Amino acid sequence: MSIESRRRFLCRTACGAAGLTALSERGLNANPLGLPIGLELYTVRKELEKDFSGTIRKVAAIGYKEVELYAFLKKSAAEIHRTLADNGLVCPVAHYDLTLQPRLAQEIEYAHELGLKYMLVAWLTPEERRSLDQYKRYAEFFNHAGAETKKAGIQFGYHNHNFEFKTFNGVVAFDELLRLTDPQLVKIELDCFWMTWAGRDPVEYMKGDPSRYPILHIKDRKPGYGTSTDVHDKPGPFTEVGRGVIDWKPIFAAASAGVKHYFVEQDFCDRSPFESARISYEYLKGLS
Repeated sequence: MSIESRRRFLCRTACGAAGLTALSERGLNANPLGLPIGLELYTVRKELEKDFSGTIRKVAAIGYKEVELYAFLKKSAAEIHRTLADNGLVCPVAHYDLTLQPRLAQEIEYAHELGLKYMLVAWLTPEERRSLDQYKRYAEFFNHAGAETKKAGIQFGYHNHNFEFKTFNGVVAFDELLRLTDPQLVKIELDCFWMTWAGRDPVEYMKGDPSRYPILHIKDRKPGYGTSTDVHDKPGPFTEVGRGVIDWKPIFAAASAGVKHYFVEQDFCDRSPFESARISYEYLKGLS
């Protein structure tokens, strides 16, 4: 065999091995994004309050590999980390509200100990979303928080609902948040349910700047509800992923450009939340 032939042979062999490795890795994460499927633990909030360790075991048994925290249930970061690790789970993301402001330094320290990659403000009370000026003040705080979390190696961000798509004198609050926050300091966890319920298209936002949206929330919407920018407490049009009206394929196609984590969440379930979580997981696992 000539030297040139040997080079071609070795190249084909190496490329083939690399391709098989990639296929194997994708097979381990057989789902539309090839990423570990995560669960927002708010889905099983009542169960967590009763039995934290047992609930985590059940979540892992379904097949989830990542979780997102909505509260810390008065547990130490070490205890949470240990329970998750014992069940093969990691927690890259956690949710906060605006009470984060006066205790930002302490929360960053806790998040660092827990091993978080993202800290997200994920809720505004009705009193906190009455004017565009309020959103402008939040944008200023988010930029500050993002600079502080960056020092600890943590990305700051914001999780949308539908109420941010209200307009104030012709200005959409969510768009103003995007405009006023530094894209490097403040990322967005795009909640597809809430955005589509507000009558907006997640695909258009992700196409505009894929790097701005590294995290998705995945939950489906029952038919017959139309669109709304008002939050309804109970029960809302929540249903398992794949059983509602959201067209997931174009969303995942757009998400492939920038999404690094995605989490199933179902705020209210018509059945056991574990069963709902399982139905959503199985749908995503089989979707390509």
